[in-house]
Amino acid sequence: MAGENVIGEGRFKRFGSVLSSFRGKLSKGGSAKETDQPPATVTGAEDLSVKERYTGQFFFEYLVVVKISKKQGGGYEPKIIYQFPKRDGMMRCQKEEEEKILKAITLFCFPEGISWAPLTEYRSETFSFVLTEMDGSRRNGYCRRLLPHGDGARSPEAYCIVSRLACFGLFSKIFDEVEKRRQKSMAMIYPFMQSLREAPVPAPGNTVNIKSFIPESGTEIISLTRPLDSWLEHVDFHTLFRCLTDKQVLKVFASTVLERRIIFIAEELSTLSQVINAVAALLYPFVWQHTLISIVPQILMTVTMAPTPFLLGVQKRLFNEIMEEADTTNLLVVDLSEGAEKTFIVEVGDESSILPQKLQEELLQQLSARKENSSPEELNRVVSEAFVSFFVKTVGHFAPYIKPQGADQPAVFQKRNFYKAIEPKNVRHFVKKFMLTQMFDLFIQEAEQRQTATQGGFFYKKIVEYQEKKRKEKSKKH
Repeated sequence: MAGENVIGEGRFKRFGSVLSSFRGKLSKGGSAKETDQPPATVTGAEDLSVKERYTGQFFFEYLVVVKISKKQGGGYEPKIIYQFPKRDGMMRCQKEEEEKILKAITLFCFPEGISWAPLTEYRSETFSFVLTEMDGSRRNGYCRRLLPHGDGARSPEAYCIVSRLACFGLFSKIFDEVEKRRQKSMAMIYPFMQSLREAPVPAPGNTVNIKSFIPESGTEIISLTRPLDSWLEHVDFHTLFRCLTDKQVLKVFASTVLERRIIFIAEELSTLSQVINAVAALLYPFVWQHTLISIVPQILMTVTMAPTPFLLGVQKRLFNEIMEEADTTNLLVVDLSEGAEKTFIVEVGDESSILPQKLQEELLQQLSARKENSSPEELNRVVSEAFVSFFVKTVGHFAPYIKPQGADQPAVFQKRNFYKAIEPKNVRHFVKKFMLTQMFDLFIQEAEQRQTATQGGFFYKKIVEYQEKKRKEKSKKH
C-alpha cells in the first residue's frame, strides 16, 4: 500500500510493495469508540432522474481522527482516537488487515514522524494521498490537519476521510464543515458525517443537498457539487502556477512525459499534494503508470533512491537527508518554496529541448490566455485545453492505425505506419521517445482491446475538432 495521488478514474500502476517494507514496523493502534448517529435528510436536484443524478457510491468508507499523543517513554506519536463507522463482524484476518491499514494512515496524516510538540498556533491545511492494495484496489485519503479549539499549548489533530471517490475540491468543502463543527464540539462532527454517509454521491455535474443541524444556528443546507469534467475534479491548477512560471511548468511536464524521476520539495503538505495532482493531470488522456507518492512519510524516505520513474513529494526539512545518497540519473528536483534561490536544484539539462519548439511556443501562448483572478473552473479549462491540444497535435492521429483483427481478437496497432505519418521531423523525434513510455503503451493496449480507437471523452472531442479544422484549412488552399 502506498500514499499516492489519483486523477479522476484513471488507473495507476501502484507502488504496492511499499507496505511490505514497513508493515513490520507498524504497531497495532487502540480501538475506537463510536456514538449513535441521528438520521439524515438528503435532498437533490428535482429535474433529473435518480439514475442521472447519482452514482450509487458512498461518499466515504470511514472517517478517522488522528491525534499527536505523548508516548510513555517520552516523545510523541500519531494515534487514532476515533473511527467512524466502526466495522463489526469482520473475520480475524480482515480485522488484522484493517488495523494495519488504519495504522498506515497515521503515517500519511503525520508524515513528519515523531518531531512534534504541543503548539499554541497552527494553520490548518488540507492534503490528499492514495492507499493502494496489492490487488490494485485503491482508497483516496483526504486529510485536514488543525489545532483543536482551546487555550495554551496543545497537540494538533488530523481528520482523515477515506473514500473511493477522487474529488479533492468536494472533500475540501466537507472539511470546512467538519472544522466549523469541531470548533464548537467534537460531538457535533459525527451527526454531519452520518448524514454525509447516507447521502448518494452525485454524478459529475450534479449536486446533492445535505441537511445538517447546528445548535444556535439551526438547520443548514450544505450543497455539494461535482465538476462536470470528472477527470479534473481532483485537481486545482492554481497552486502549480503560483509556485512555477509557465516555462518552468513546461520543463516539469517534459520530464513527466518521458517518465523520469521527479521529486518536489515544499514546506507545506498541501502544496506538495496539489502540485503533484496537477502535474499528473497535465498528462490526460494518458495516465502516470509508476510510483506516485504526494507526501513521502519519513519512514519511507528510501523510496527516493529507487532507480525507476517516480513522482514524489518531500518536505523541505528532509531534503538534505535524501540528497546525501541520491542517484541523480534522470532526476529532476523541483523546489516549490516561496522565494527559493533555485527552482530546479537537480536537473538532467535537456528539459527545455524535449518538447518540439513550435509546440512549446503554442503551449505558452495558450497558457497566457488565463486571467489572473480566474475561477478554478476557468483555470482548469484553459490549462487542460492547452495540454490536451499538445497531445492531439502529436499523437491524435493514432485512430486509423488501430486495425481490427476479428471478433475474438484484439485490434493491432500499426506502430511503424503511425510513426512515419508524423510531420515535421522534430515532432517525430519527440513522439519516438514518447512511444517508449508505459503510459503510451497502456493507452494503445486499451484501444486495441476495445477493437476501436475512438470512444467518448474530452480528448476524442478535441481530436475531431482539430481534424475538422485541418480539413477546412486544406480546402481553402485548393
